[in-house]
Amino acid sequence: MNVAIFLPGWIGDAVMATPAIRALKLHFPSGKFVCVSKAYVAPILAGNPWFDEMILTGGKKGLSLFDAASELKKQKIDVAVLFPNSFRAGLLAWMGGCKRSIGFNRYFRKWLLTDSLESPRNAKGEFIPSPVIDSYNQLAMVAGAPNPGYEMQLFTSTVEEEMAEQVWRFAAFKDKPEVICLNPGAAFGASKLWPAEHFATLARELIRLRGAGILVMCGPKESELALRITSLIGHPSARCLAEPSMPDLSLGLSKACIKKCQLLVTTDSGPRHFAAAFNKPVVSLFGPTHIEWTDTYHKKEINLQKKLPCGPCQKRVCPLEHQCMKELMPLDVLSAGVSLLDRQLESARFLRSVG
Repeated sequence: MNVAIFLPGWIGDAVMATPAIRALKLHFPSGKFVCVSKAYVAPILAGNPWFDEMILTGGKKGLSLFDAASELKKQKIDVAVLFPNSFRAGLLAWMGGCKRSIGFNRYFRKWLLTDSLESPRNAKGEFIPSPVIDSYNQLAMVAGAPNPGYEMQLFTSTVEEEMAEQVWRFAAFKDKPEVICLNPGAAFGASKLWPAEHFATLARELIRLRGAGILVMCGPKESELALRITSLIGHPSARCLAEPSMPDLSLGLSKACIKKCQLLVTTDSGPRHFAAAFNKPVVSLFGPTHIEWTDTYHKKEINLQKKLPCGPCQKRVCPLEHQCMKELMPLDVLSAGVSLLDRQLESARFLRSVG
């Protein structure tokens, strides 16, 4: 049995697909698993035990549609599970000769799929916001897998964990009672960004109240924003991954740092799901997007969002005053973060008392 897994095109969505992938591997234990992924998404699942081969698409490092279809044909795929809803993914599965292709009927691609599922809609025909992780699990179960559940999973290498250790040494976090990661970026667009001044106010309060170390995270495109926030914090306990003394920026480094921290405060972006995959507490800040689309049922997550007449608008750039993010006040975020940290400390004390 040859199985093709088409990964979603967003990093966070790829993390949310991991329960379904794991369940499919359990259902086809001796099957050959081929991962079809955008080149920039694939590194997030590095180190996983599921995939035997990779076909990378798009961008400078990936194959064209025709070359990817040619590679897929060579694999003689019996079952393809398409997590992305794009027409292109359906076309690639069809051109690649997949005997069975399972996906949702979106973007006029029903004729390209052998198993076409319908997304829930309201009376007006509009899609009803519902957790993507449930949709992914549904696809896996149509393929015959058991209910995947909601336990997301990521992996870090020894090299990545050593890089995180290097960050902790450079930042002098070893003596800090807690290290809190702040993730201010969002690839979706500017509408998801929380004001830099709010991040700085939050960080200063966490340092004052908890004696915490603060690590401002970023990717290469967010370095300027991360450095600005660190400068606004203006305290030696706050450091930034974009500093010259830090290891090179990578998804692997971000994963390892989140795995090592005690709390993540983040915009609605990919690293939010890293925290869930490593079972870390996370405060997620929502503005223009529906919480329902990306709910992961993570028990250590608090989602914050202001209810406004204009939202959630799902727009990448706010055409108004960006009130949905500006009105999320630092003290509200602080309260949520402290409650998660205290809950974690209480849990640790209980485990020690019964151990």
